[in-house]
Amino acid sequence: MNEIKWGIIGCGDVTEVKSGPAFNKVPHSQLVAVMRRDAHKAADYAKRHHVPKWYSRATDLIHDPEVNAIYIATPPLQHEAYTITALAAGKPVYVEKPMAIDSASAKRMTEASNQYGVKLTIAHYRRAQPLFLKIKSLLEEKIIGDVLFVDLKMLQPKASNIIANTAENWRLNPAISGGGLFHDLAPHQLDLMLYYFGQVQHFNGLSSKLDPLQAVDDLVTGHILFKNGTIFNGLWCFSASADQQTDSCQIFGSKGKISFSVFGHHIKISQNNQEEILTFNPLEHVQQPMIEKVVSYFRNAGNNPCSAEEALQSMKLLDGFTKPY
Repeated sequence: MNEIKWGIIGCGDVTEVKSGPAFNKVPHSQLVAVMRRDAHKAADYAKRHHVPKWYSRATDLIHDPEVNAIYIATPPLQHEAYTITALAAGKPVYVEKPMAIDSASAKRMTEASNQYGVKLTIAHYRRAQPLFLKIKSLLEEKIIGDVLFVDLKMLQPKASNIIANTAENWRLNPAISGGGLFHDLAPHQLDLMLYYFGQVQHFNGLSSKLDPLQAVDDLVTGHILFKNGTIFNGLWCFSASADQQTDSCQIFGSKGKISFSVFGHHIKISQNNQEEILTFNPLEHVQQPMIEKVVSYFRNAGNNPCSAEEALQSMKLLDGFTKPY
């Protein structure tokens, strides 16, 4: 494929700014069709974003002969079925994170990609953004020496402003999301840890439900021992008070420390009692750098920026941290 002509399945709120417009801003890429089960909303999205075609059935979009690549932006429950249908039709797929509702579903998607020989990329898009690429280069340059351990804390009030607004709060329905805000936000953080530190040797975790009115765990701890020796400790709480709100990741090395927020715009480098702060401008479309890499991969001009096998490991961590104990 020389030109990637995209169809979006699930043109909801997350695609309004974060991803949707970027498909027309990347070279050799064009958004030609969108789908949403609500036909009125699908037509409205297509009109506002100047998309030529819209559908209310996913299969109609998948089998549109003009569409040669599929972006799946539905809630996680639908990821597996739509991905496998698209792969079976020979259309490469770019699917939102988390990859699926659980690791078993993600494994079936991975196997389908291999079975049909069709490309599959997962939207762990932060690994393509300048801020996180800079952190990777700092680690590779050993600016803080040898990495010793990582400490991550995310404390958010129930009404967190980090997630995208949606008409229906499906993230708190585990049958649709897989497990609440942890399953929606932690994939960003865990994927970065895998991107930075490689293969996992061992992991475990605990979770509990602080809010009895919710059907999902809102307190999670997770621990990872990477094969390179790095130890990761994570704490997530989505019932914290507003004054305790925290989004912090600290990478401790033998010669210093790198601190950053996964949902922020700054990197702080601490060495020899001195601090340096690097600031990055917010991106207009947060997925555009990743979409550029996906288009290159689908055109056989680059590598897969996040393979199904890599994202499957993130899903295993999510399941492992929240499994019943």
